[in-house]
Amino acid sequence: MDVVDTHCHAGTSWFEPIETLLACMDNYGVRHALLTQHRGMFDNSYLLECIDRFPGRFSAIAGVDAADPGALATMEELAANPGVCGVRLLPQDRSPGDDPAAIWRKAGEVGLPISVFLVNTAHSADAGFQELILSVPDTVIVLEHLCGMYHPRSPESVVAPYDNYKKALELAARPNTYVKFGGIGEFGQRPGRLVPELRFEDVPPAMEMAYEAFGARRMMWGSDFPPVAGREGYRNSLAGTQDHPVFKTDEEREWAFSRTALEAFRVSGA
Repeated sequence: MDVVDTHCHAGTSWFEPIETLLACMDNYGVRHALLTQHRGMFDNSYLLECIDRFPGRFSAIAGVDAADPGALATMEELAANPGVCGVRLLPQDRSPGDDPAAIWRKAGEVGLPISVFLVNTAHSADAGFQELILSVPDTVIVLEHLCGMYHPRSPESVVAPYDNYKKALELAARPNTYVKFGGIGEFGQRPGRLVPELRFEDVPPAMEMAYEAFGARRMMWGSDFPPVAGREGYRNSLAGTQDHPVFKTDEEREWAFSRTALEAFRVSGA
């Protein structure tokens, strides 16, 4: 299976250079990666340079400043670049002026999926955000980090009965929505005593609930490189979810680790 990593970061002023990511990909059999622009960076030149330097290995989920009056024109420019497969927005991003949802709607018009930066299920369960997603049915929406089921930043997300998470997963009723998942370390507790085998403690049923809502064909793996190095690491993020019992067949794994990404994003040359 040709694995696609849908969520990794590289940069010069923040995170690691592309060569570090490429080494992980080559070591663990990842064919293509979507370079997801990190929060607060709207200069996408490094990501585009990486695509040119390593043909066929990368696409870019570009950063766009929603508050910029020229953001809609920027979206058109990005859509014209074959290396750009999507854009990244925050759940609270809105356009200035009379149409706050303009940038979200524009993404659909120009064919750019939106990868939504979510590290808190309260954000994805928020009524205003859910209304926004309902208002843009022609825009592909990809919900990062299992809709914000992300323990390091949102410990309340992983406490039963998971009310916010359940509400967030209602977005799966919209056929234009997808969800990214990373390693179990994003929401599972690291054991106090480590053993040679990969194990976690107090693991919420986040993968099972996402599978029930979205199904394998609308789930996609993303390593969250390089922050994943502070959790279980790149290799374990991949292997630990490939072996997850929620995926019942090899076909489901192929969707979750490759085909869903290729279908949802405009991936060129992969």
